Amino acid sequence: MQNKTGTHKRTWLGSISAMTALALMGSIGFASAQSGTATTTAPSSKPIRLVVPYAPGGPIDVTARALAERVKDTLGLVIIDNKPGAGGNLGVDIVAKAPADGYTIGIAAVATHAINPWLFSKMPFNASTDFAAITQMVRVPNVLVMNADTAQRLKINTVADLIAYGKAHPGKLNVGSGGNGSAGHLAAEMFKRDAGIFAVHIPYNGGNPAQLALLSGQVDFNFDNLATAAPNIKAGKLKALAVTTAQRSNALPDIPAMAETLKGFEVDTWWGLVAPAGTPAAVVSRLNQAFATALAAPETKTRFGLMMAEPVSSTPEQFAAFMKRELSKYEPVVKASGAKVD
Repeated sequence: MQNKTGTHKRTWLGSISAMTALALMGSIGFASAQSGTATTTAPSSKPIRLVVPYAPGGPIDVTARALAERVKDTLGLVIIDNKPGAGGNLGVDIVAKAPADGYTIGIAAVATHAINPWLFSKMPFNASTDFAAITQMVRVPNVLVMNADTAQRLKINTVADLIAYGKAHPGKLNVGSGGNGSAGHLAAEMFKRDAGIFAVHIPYNGGNPAQLALLSGQVDFNFDNLATAAPNIKAGKLKALAVTTAQRSNALPDIPAMAETLKGFEVDTWWGLVAPAGTPAAVVSRLNQAFATALAAPETKTRFGLMMAEPVSSTPEQFAAFMKRELSKYEPVVKASGAKVD
């Protein structure tokens, strides 16, 4: 009698588990109809919330909206919810604490998942454990630029020239950034460390003031976003010495990569998609497939290219491993810089 009851109990529990799995699959458009060996999927009637932890109108927001439009036929309506604040931590924390059902996803960026954990003394989430990676979305090169007049006066045409000048004239160079702990500041700290030179860091209140300071000759060089710097590079106001990605950028192929002078140097701006930790693997896989397809579309490449941004898709495992490496890479740099925001 006990064995029979135990068998019934196991069968009942198995049925509940199966129904739960099916419900989760259906939650983001896994409703399927089979005909022979073919399987078709339909978008969900319930919208997906994509939390962008930055204000509307910026590159991250624009790329998120572009992808949301492209996945509506497979995932259904994706609503962009901008939640800026605390260097991106506010919006990312909303994702971390959302139900793990596929209906709330968000943006993970180099700031929120690689820099902020070392920059803030107290974080509302754990970047390593509170998220399920979906896919990387974008890579945007940073670029080492000098004031063109300064470069001509100091006879600096290459990264090697800048390093040689820095070693021959210690303490004479200065570098600007958008603030302590900003991506530009940390790229400069990496450069100084790897090149073995010293340059006085001058922080400004944001990227635009830092660029104006460079254009006016108040600072000698900085590390800027390629999309922001490109117009002034093309106008001859700034001299680009190198992009900071591992390879040259298709947007400006004549500019060498930093790694051609400093082996292994690689710093870029990136962002991607994550879900709350515990989101079922089938749900993550479905999201990954939809967004990877959208990222591979020629229209996406063209649109992102206007912002000097390169679409980059990856498997969930690849993106998780990438974010882990980035988190480790920035730890010694942030600590050595002494930067803190709280």
